[in-house]
Formats: sequence, structure tokens, C-alpha cells
Amino acid sequence: MSLLHDTFRRLDLSRLPTPCYVVDEALLERNLQLLAHVQAESGAKVLLALKGFAMFHFAPLISRYLSGVCASGLHEAKLGREFFSGEVHTFSAAYPPADMDEVLALSDHVIFNSCNQWERFRAQALAAAKRKPLHFGLRINPQQSEGAVAIYDPSAPGSRLGVIRGQLRPESLTGITGLHFHNLCEQDVAPLRRTLAAVERQFGDILPQMQWVNFGGGHHVTREGYAVEELIALIRAFRERWGVEVFIEPGEAVALGTGVYVTEVLDVIWNHLNIAVIDGSCTAHLPDVLEMPYRPDVLGGAMPHERPYTYRIGGLTCLAGDIIGDYSFAEPLEVGKRLMFMDMSHYTMVKTNTFNGVKLPAIVAWDSRTDALTTVREFGYEDFKMRLS
Repeated sequence: MSLLHDTFRRLDLSRLPTPCYVVDEALLERNLQLLAHVQAESGAKVLLALKGFAMFHFAPLISRYLSGVCASGLHEAKLGREFFSGEVHTFSAAYPPADMDEVLALSDHVIFNSCNQWERFRAQALAAAKRKPLHFGLRINPQQSEGAVAIYDPSAPGSRLGVIRGQLRPESLTGITGLHFHNLCEQDVAPLRRTLAAVERQFGDILPQMQWVNFGGGHHVTREGYAVEELIALIRAFRERWGVEVFIEPGEAVALGTGVYVTEVLDVIWNHLNIAVIDGSCTAHLPDVLEMPYRPDVLGGAMPHERPYTYRIGGLTCLAGDIIGDYSFAEPLEVGKRLMFMDMSHYTMVKTNTFNGVKLPAIVAWDSRTDALTTVREFGYEDFKMRLS
């Protein structure tokens, strides 16, 4: 992430409210241009996965480059239709019946996770399709484990995501025009190639009946070193082989390497080691750090004991495990020092919570080309209260 580091070294942190997320419009547009290249050269349609990045402040910019959004249920579908142009594709592991009319009204593609769900809603869906253009798909599970972390492996035994071939009933395909799979997580082309081989091996007899196939997300297209041209060739070959339209749904790749999380040191204490308590929280603001788990970079920070002053950095909640990690610095950390955690646009804003009544981070848009900075939104007590009763 050298470009991210080099870019954000120029940001004056004293201009920011803390804690906050800052997204650089220039870096975001750079990613979008690469994804637009993939779209143009491969013939696939690229959709923003709102579950990974839903900063609708940038919806006009994103809509200039991508073909639409994919949603994980009613509320994301509403957001997609309200702020973004292009198509809205909606998938849910199970749709509440009360949501279905609105989901059908908002969406262009609706994807069902099981034969049971499709059969339950088929009549309602086909009736809606008489009123507007609608496409219906079925999520399949190729049972091709590629995820390194079990919690992110949709093909793991016992997964609830997608229909395995042995459970696919031929009569359930009536009204279905496409297939969807999502099997990757932060991965390159080789796992996708193996996944496609598994899909073709197990579902090849069904593919000639389909009009489209959605490759889902997890494609780390904008990561340095990603085999972009290989992806383009793979998509083109699949489209030609099966005569289908292809969609991909990168969420993380849209926002990868575009933003940071900025906090301020509130206190420094000692208990077998130096501990810096910040005005943010790992569990409330950076939950993927604990779920994945992973250790985010800090601008100016290094591995423990690599530099003269080592600190454990933790949040201000009561959770003992609210710890981001151990870092070393060239200079001592003092109260008031601002810290910048790198690559924090994706899977942060969409996952924040108000545990302990902790203030949600402000959302800031910055353009490194002009140094223009806008605090898009700040949060307070009302945002905490409205989630309770």
C-alpha cells in the first residue's frame, strides 16, 4: 500500500474530527478506472457490493464507472436505488416475506439462496416480472473451498450459502435465468479459475439454459500485482463458451487502498508494557481486525520493538480484548497524538456499532489532488439513542 501511505502523508491531521474515516476521492477514482477497464475489455458488468463499501457520498462518481450495485437485502437495495444509477442486484440468504414486494420493486435481478426460497416466492416474483423487467437467479455452492479463514469460506461443509448440486431440483429452475456464486475472499485469479472449473463440472448441464452468471465478489482486482489481464481473458472465455452475460461484484476492490481511520491518543498507561488508549475502538469501529483477524498498518508505526518505543494500542470500551495491536514508533506517543490506521475504507463504515455508547466515527471525503476536505457527516448521542428503545 505504498501509494496509500505516500498519499496520506500529505494530509494535515489537525483538520480532522476524531475518530474518523477519511476516503481519498483521487485514489477511489483510480480504482474505478481500473474496474472500468476490466468491464470494457471483458464484457462483464461490474457492480459495487454495498456490503463492503456504501459511502453514498461518492455515488455519482462510482456510477460514472460501474454498471450498478449489488445488495444483501431490502435496506441496501433501497440505498442502491436511491443514490446510485444503473442496475440493482439483490441477494439474501433468506428473504423475510414482509420485504419481498419492495425487494422486487427495487431490484433488476433478485437472487435466491435455495430452491425452497425460490419456490416459496416464485409466483409473487413472476407476477412482479409482468409489471417490469426482472431477472431471477439461484445461488449455487460449488463446494470448492478457497478461503484461508473458515468464517469467510462459503464452500465449507455445512455452509448455508448456495445450493449444492445434490440438492438442486430440476423443477426449481422454472423461471430462473441465471446462476450466482460467491466463493472468494481477497483473492487473485487462480482461485477463481479453480472455482469456475468446479462450477462447470457440477452445473455444466444447466449452464446452457442460463442467460447470465454472476461470479460474486472477493476478486482483489485493484490490489498491486493482481493478474488483471488474466481475469479479463478468463471472463471473455467463459462468456464465449456458454453464451452468457457475466457479472462480478467487487466491494473491497472498489475501496481498497483508498482511505484511513484516524484517532487520537487519550491516555498512556503501563501494565507490563506501554499501552495507548485512543478515542476510537477496535470492536466498535474496526471489527474485521478481530473477526478476520489481521493487524492493520499504522502510518509511522512498525512491528513491536523494531523501533525504540513500543505500545499496545487499544480502544476506550470496557471490552478487555478491544486491542488493535502492538506497534513501535521512533518517538514516544503522547496524549493528543493522532494515529492513522491504513486501508480502512472497506468493511469499516458498513460494520460500525455503538457498543458502550462509543461515538461513531465521522466520515470525511478528501481529494489529494486539490487538498479539498469535507466532513460529510458527524455522529452523536441521537445516533446512539435511535438504535435503542
